[in-house]
Amino acid sequence: MAATTKGLFQLGKDTTKYRLLGSEHVSVQKWGDKEILTIEPEAIVKLTRAAFADIAHLLRASHLEKLRAILDDKEASPNDHFVALELLKNASIAAGRTLPMCQDTGTAIVVAHKGDQVWTGADDAALIQQGVKKTYTETNLRYSQMAPLNMYKEVNTGSNLPAQIEIHADPGNSYDFLFIAKGGGSANKTFLMQETKSVLNPDGLRKLITDKLAGLGTSACPPYHLAIVIGGLSAEMTLKTVKLASCHYLDALPQTGDESGRAFRDIALEQEVLEISRNLGIGAQFGGKYFCHDVRVIRLPRHGASLPIGIGVSCSADRQILGRIDSNGLWLEQLETDPARFLPDIDEDALLTHTVKVDLNRPMEEIRAQLAGSPVGTRLMLSGTLIVSRDIAHAKWKEMIDRGEELPEYTRQHPIYYAGPAKTPAGFASGSFGPTTAGRMDSYADLLMSRGASLITLAKGNRGANVREACKQWKGFYLGTIGGAAARLAQDSIRKVEIIDFADLGMEAVHRVEIEDFPAFVIINDNGDDFYASVAQSRVAVG
Repeated sequence: MAATTKGLFQLGKDTTKYRLLGSEHVSVQKWGDKEILTIEPEAIVKLTRAAFADIAHLLRASHLEKLRAILDDKEASPNDHFVALELLKNASIAAGRTLPMCQDTGTAIVVAHKGDQVWTGADDAALIQQGVKKTYTETNLRYSQMAPLNMYKEVNTGSNLPAQIEIHADPGNSYDFLFIAKGGGSANKTFLMQETKSVLNPDGLRKLITDKLAGLGTSACPPYHLAIVIGGLSAEMTLKTVKLASCHYLDALPQTGDESGRAFRDIALEQEVLEISRNLGIGAQFGGKYFCHDVRVIRLPRHGASLPIGIGVSCSADRQILGRIDSNGLWLEQLETDPARFLPDIDEDALLTHTVKVDLNRPMEEIRAQLAGSPVGTRLMLSGTLIVSRDIAHAKWKEMIDRGEELPEYTRQHPIYYAGPAKTPAGFASGSFGPTTAGRMDSYADLLMSRGASLITLAKGNRGANVREACKQWKGFYLGTIGGAAARLAQDSIRKVEIIDFADLGMEAVHRVEIEDFPAFVIINDNGDDFYASVAQSRVAVG
């Protein structure tokens, strides 16, 4: 969006550094007394394809600087340091443009602002869709979009379409774009609350925000870029502003309000909320202070009888990029192509001092005996065999149980890893293959464990009380691994992948995976102790 001085969103000057993709496909023509920027269809397709290719592999330098700052902070926990280092390594691998930074390569979202002196003579949304399709079908990205055939039956579209596109009409002679790839984990951590003026005071707002932050959990792969929006003329305005703020798209807003009702950033409250996040104890996934990199708080006007409040995050796969087409050509925001420059000289062995090595190529009883009584938060390094299964395969296992059939033996022999791979590049054992959100499989935990299956599970994020109880009753374990390091796991830890069941499900098929030095943490142990529940209890006790 170009700088504006009037209206609701009064943005300052755009200081983004751009790179030129090319000057072809654009020209300036005289129509009457006006100079009109004429854009050929190829330009929009080219810009879109390049944008989504960039954000699958590259991050902003400002994001990488914040990861490096965690490593330089002596007050950060060892687990904060470990996660930050893994994420920087992941970024360095992804920058090679073979393995995407995350296996969930996201829903394609485009917000565009088209100047009134710009002419395309085409269906711009269709051209954007075409560019999205080219990126996802021609590179090693995953297709995540499901098409409903009826209310209950779905199929994967096989192209990652449709994309979410909105095009606004603005004054001017440029075409400005925000391209976003939003994964399911961070999208699911977007919340709307319909509150009243009773929370519009420092104590009430602080309590509400603290409670909501503690409930965000880690399934969207922190450290987060957190966005909070107070107010809005409608619920949908509030939530859209959350998304834009989480992308730092609204950073140039004024820092004070006025009687016109303009939007503004509350810098003081941003710092206060950041401090709240650092005192939660959740940290960068496994305990510490770096639950959030930063915070954006936007205040909007509201109807006097309504107070919508929105909260959302951008995750470790902080995937967005600005684009522009003007008379000089096609431009994309310059992302960082050399993330390795942010890696410090660090003694990695020191980070692994308290790591327990676990051989998974042993009988399940031996593995559980080794883990028995392990305190939550214990760091592990796993090697051996995992079984990969997600939502649809779990549903099929339940159908087998309901029919009175025996579960496959592999469900008892090996730990179950909740994940879904991206495409496998030539020469690699696997595509990007990070964990998915564990909570989606919570309803199956007791059912499977009671039959001797899924006694050890591996994924990301917190789980419900029913899983704690199941682990306690059936002496099972839930292990967490680092969310947001999918390229690193694919390159350095995954040695072999093969489909062993439900091959027709594609990404959702059951896989057998051979791993080596795969990092994990004990989140729920066989006593029913829960790392995230203990963090929440500590916060309440301190509060």
